[in-house]
Amino acid sequence: MPPVTILYVEDDPLVLHTIKETLELEDWQVETCTDGLTALARLAGATHYDLLLLDHELPGASGLDIVRRARNLRHRQRVPVIILSAGDYALAALRAGADEFLRKPDGVGCLVETIRRLLARGRGGVESVYV
Repeated sequence: MPPVTILYVEDDPLVLHTIKETLELEDWQVETCTDGLTALARLAGATHYDLLLLDHELPGASGLDIVRRARNLRHRQRVPVIILSAGDYALAALRAGADEFLRKPDGVGCLVETIRRLLARGRGGVESVYV
């Protein structure tokens, strides 16, 4: 079975490094970028991603902008999306098309479990929100 590949978009270097290392401990491949415009360009390409993990506040395009664009791309419509933010964007994230919203910093503790659940079920409906 091919390894899980995650596109992780985060502009804070410390947060990016910490979460990337956590995900790699699960033997998941993590491709990173630090701004919304780069993320949008990658999503338009053909690279396969099993999951998108997006910070909300990013330079160039927000996590909400990215998930909306992903849901309009045929090859990204069913890719699970998690949006992370310290702000209260849970409802906006779900309305934009995210499968989950996790609030920083507390929700980060649920991240691996949430990713496992989303990968196991595939995309098919909105689940609960961890705030």
